[in-house]
Amino acid sequence: MKPSLHLRQSQHLALTPQLQQAIRLLQLSTLEINQEVARLLEENPLLEREDDEGAQPFTHGDSASASPKDNSTESASENTSGSDEASQQADDEWQKEEEWNDSSPSAARAPDDEEDTRREVVADRPSLRAHLIWQLNMSQLDMRDREIIGLLIDSLDVNGYLAQPLEEIFDMLPQELGITLDDLETALVQLQHLDLPGIGARTLSECLSLQLKALPQDTPCRELALRLVAEHLNLLGAHDYAKLKKVLSCNDASLRTAQSLITHLQPRPGAEFEQRAADYVVPDVVVDRYKGKWRVRLNQEAMPRLRVNQMYANILQQRGDKSEQQLAGQLQEARWFIKNIQQRFDTILRVSQAIVERQRHFFEHGDIAMRPLVLREIADELELHESTISRVTTQKFMLTPRGIYELKYFFGSGVATENGGICSSTAIRALIKQLVSQEDAHHPLSDSRLAEILGQQGIQVARRTVAKYRDLLHILPVNLRNSL
Repeated sequence: MKPSLHLRQSQHLALTPQLQQAIRLLQLSTLEINQEVARLLEENPLLEREDDEGAQPFTHGDSASASPKDNSTESASENTSGSDEASQQADDEWQKEEEWNDSSPSAARAPDDEEDTRREVVADRPSLRAHLIWQLNMSQLDMRDREIIGLLIDSLDVNGYLAQPLEEIFDMLPQELGITLDDLETALVQLQHLDLPGIGARTLSECLSLQLKALPQDTPCRELALRLVAEHLNLLGAHDYAKLKKVLSCNDASLRTAQSLITHLQPRPGAEFEQRAADYVVPDVVVDRYKGKWRVRLNQEAMPRLRVNQMYANILQQRGDKSEQQLAGQLQEARWFIKNIQQRFDTILRVSQAIVERQRHFFEHGDIAMRPLVLREIADELELHESTISRVTTQKFMLTPRGIYELKYFFGSGVATENGGICSSTAIRALIKQLVSQEDAHHPLSDSRLAEILGQQGIQVARRTVAKYRDLLHILPVNLRNSL
């Protein structure tokens, strides 16, 4: 083919930097938004955080009558275009009420409110190693024994089990220390007799046995429980009570008492010393009931309050110097960021309102009343793309009277019913959970029986579907739910 030139006319969507930023901010979580705000505040001198005291400019005679809505939701920047879309959609009667009432977690408080300034002080808990070393130092053992036991303490895992065999620990020790394998075995026995039963065990059976041996000898069925954990722990885990009674030559009452002793033991004795960081979720929207209707409001504590530094902006407008192009670009960047932040929360509010409107029965009756909902329904109503709804509902949370839920929780597939309707998978899981909670512990419901009961209620689901939903609910199979 000979090289040639062709003219072609086409249309395509150009993603401007402002649009790219809006899409990126939309998919960020509240924590990531705060990190992004902190980064821009550090890099851009024309962007500043709006103080609570300076949010509402003082005007003589009308400052006392300013509504909380004006003080909490409106941006103080004069450069931000557009009005609050949530205010246009809210009912006029609601606008006359306070934006945050006392029951809301983000209720406005006075600056001198004691509850607002009080902080919880979490006591630093010692680690498992520190606790054992403290007990070791309080013991009357000689220094050499303490050093050998300290070596074993360093070999414990987070659950309190001895992570390595004694032979491997012995091979790793320098010969000049003069420590023998018998010394390690003696030290292990001493470690296991510290005031933390179960520590230093090498298996689950040994861990439970150590805890049972620490009980008083006159504890009912203690010896039977020791035989159970030492010889027949697998049968106990499989709930094979018939075989256990035959092997142990015991009756139902004795086996039930021994099982109760074992179930009250701690299979992970070191778990209470784990240092776990608490996970906090800041809801983006708050749902409550007002005059018989469900309303949705933005959580003001989750919204960064930003504005353009007016002094720098005025200087740029007055000078108009081309040498200040960098500051002019930062000014435009600050305006874009404030506008995109506001647009992000407006979109979250619109999507949340659409979700609440469709799932209002859930807020009144719980999971069992959840209706099927897909992203396409919300996208068509709000005239947004389905990918936008997906970004909005990811890692965005809603505070409701029933708890905090991710927006994605309200979406789910459906199963056809006999009367031509559709039941959501969330409602089916709630029904399964309710049926299992009400079952006879001696005759638990199988997956097939659960499917039959759901079929009697007009919900046709296969046994394997019931098994899948049961696994999602972390409900054990029927043979493991059987009890004496």
